[in-house]
Amino acid sequence: MLTHETPRLRAIGRQRLLRALSGRLLALCFGAGVDSTAMLIALRLAGVRPHVITFADVAAEKPETMVHLDRIGAILADWGWPPIIVCRKVPLASTGYDDLYGNCIANETLPSLAFGMKSCSIKWKQKPQDQALKGSRSGPNAAPPHPIWIEAQQTGQRIVKLIGYDCGRADMRRSRNLPAADADFDYAYPLQILGWSREDCIEVITEVLGPEFVPIKSACFFCPASKIWELFWLAAHHPDLLERALFLERNALTGKHSRFDEIEFGASWEELVRNADRFPSSNTTVGLGRNFSWNQWARVNGVVDDDFHVRRDEADRARFLASATAHCRHAMPVDGAVGGAAGGRERGGLRAGRPG
Repeated sequence: MLTHETPRLRAIGRQRLLRALSGRLLALCFGAGVDSTAMLIALRLAGVRPHVITFADVAAEKPETMVHLDRIGAILADWGWPPIIVCRKVPLASTGYDDLYGNCIANETLPSLAFGMKSCSIKWKQKPQDQALKGSRSGPNAAPPHPIWIEAQQTGQRIVKLIGYDCGRADMRRSRNLPAADADFDYAYPLQILGWSREDCIEVITEVLGPEFVPIKSACFFCPASKIWELFWLAAHHPDLLERALFLERNALTGKHSRFDEIEFGASWEELVRNADRFPSSNTTVGLGRNFSWNQWARVNGVVDDDFHVRRDEADRARFLASATAHCRHAMPVDGAVGGAAGGRERGGLRAGRPG
């Protein structure tokens, strides 16, 4: 157990974590973002070691997130902690797709979050992680249960799932709407036990691992929750991914399941995207932005050419980066850097010269 103190985890916080989690069977759900990275550090500082760590790979994360996943995996190895189990849903061969993006393309629809629902997260993230613990008897995801599940069943213990929700308004609202337990698991939120905000999480990652370990937001490149600054960031760093997202949106809003009503709007979705400055006010989802279309945003802001290909010259890229910075209201990196190798630093310990 580390005995040094960081300003963000004093003795009282450490004791709260120990009282809540010590002696329990712990399964940490790692999202590879700021909150879940800070949660790992908090547990390490408190001397609480999870029994299993899972990450749900929907094959749609930004490349920087996968780099961060690998780098954190190396740190965990140095700590002597369990490796991250990468969980991925394998659909039936008859579906014709093998990931969330393919699911949306094949069904000509948007991710469920664009309609105010969360079924894509349950299907592609929650269930694969549950199956990694409980196992599955049949189908393409068949696998034996994890030893922690076997131990829980044999000893009558409950596994506690550790979720990286912080004390920000959005995460507090999410956690209040979730049960403290279900038929299989109990749930705990270490960052909320500590009273950490997202800003606290960024600071503790910087203190303990270094600023280059502060990750970008973990989310699908076509996530309907993306902010405007994130769209500009995506255009600057991954124009190919933005083009794929634009195609997904167009495929859905002109497809067989489109909720778009030409009579209500006075023009087709395609016509409005190409010619109008904005969509008329409506309760209908008009794009990946729910009340705005990513394609139309890209046209109006000069992100794409007439064929909706993302502009790639250096001047445009600089403009996109400047726009991302101007729109960003959070203390998050927008320059695309995730950091290089941890050369000169002990990846398994604390940053040299920093308080623990």
